Amino acid sequence: MTTTTASRLTEDTAQRFSAAFSAIRDNMQTILQGKPELVENSLLSLVSGGHILVEDVPGLGKTLLAKALSASVGANLGRIQFTPDLLPADVTGVSIWNRETSSFEFRPGPIFTELVLADEINRAAPKTQSALLEAMAESQVTVDGHTHGLPDPFMVIATQNPIEQEGTYPLPESQLDRFSLKVSVGYPTRQDEISILETHETDNALTELQAVATLADIKRMAAMIPEVYIAPALRDYIVSIADATRNHQAITLGVSPRAALALQKISRAKAAASGRNFVNDHDIKSTAVAVMAHRLILTPEAHLQQATPESIMEQILNSVPTPSPGA
Repeated sequence: MTTTTASRLTEDTAQRFSAAFSAIRDNMQTILQGKPELVENSLLSLVSGGHILVEDVPGLGKTLLAKALSASVGANLGRIQFTPDLLPADVTGVSIWNRETSSFEFRPGPIFTELVLADEINRAAPKTQSALLEAMAESQVTVDGHTHGLPDPFMVIATQNPIEQEGTYPLPESQLDRFSLKVSVGYPTRQDEISILETHETDNALTELQAVATLADIKRMAAMIPEVYIAPALRDYIVSIADATRNHQAITLGVSPRAALALQKISRAKAAASGRNFVNDHDIKSTAVAVMAHRLILTPEAHLQQATPESIMEQILNSVPTPSPGA
């Protein structure tokens, strides 16, 4: 798929997008050695207006990812440590009575920042987890009947530990559906771990990391995403993938239209990051697992057979016909 007939994004503009994207990515990789896919996915989520869930065992750099991203784009980073006793007001903010003005005054919570690190999100009770739903879907929060807008851009980077289950509350489907991507950090290679030992014994590397872009740059890049052309056949391909998840025998609950829309946005961002003003089938295939797998609910039989959402998504991608070039 290489047609660009209806593209409103020029090739020169796509190249500028790619250059800015690469500069941020390379800057982050000086801190996050050997994790190009993790870094790229976090950036794709940011420029497409999405949120990302990072799942892995402690000590692999989940928090470092958020810090490196915020430092590279000059964004404020708010950290919320999710615990069982955390209340919704601790996230969104609270209205306090002001005696001098004889009125309630809203005190914003830590969610009112460009990047929010929701650390160990599955340790909070469902009521507190739900405080993020409106924020992630609509970039606003409602407190005591009053709606308050969040910064632009706004992104949640949530982390969770898949191993330690005691004292955790699994994220509900409605919460998972609001994450554009779910990724794992993974253990570093031997050489990358040696590099980590050489550079990360102190926090100097992170504190010395300079911004290579601004929030205004991110907003301009985000505005370019809808201008990237996607052929009707590729839209149909995305819908076919989504429909396959709803009819697969190993899946109890397939993906929502929100997931299909997220895949289109991420694919467009992937194309622009590659310097193209049009989407091809590889943009879709290479991001579909990260976008859709975490939204799937497998049957008990699939679990007994040790299937995973990721493996089922790979099966689906291999079974759904790819549009022919020029379609």
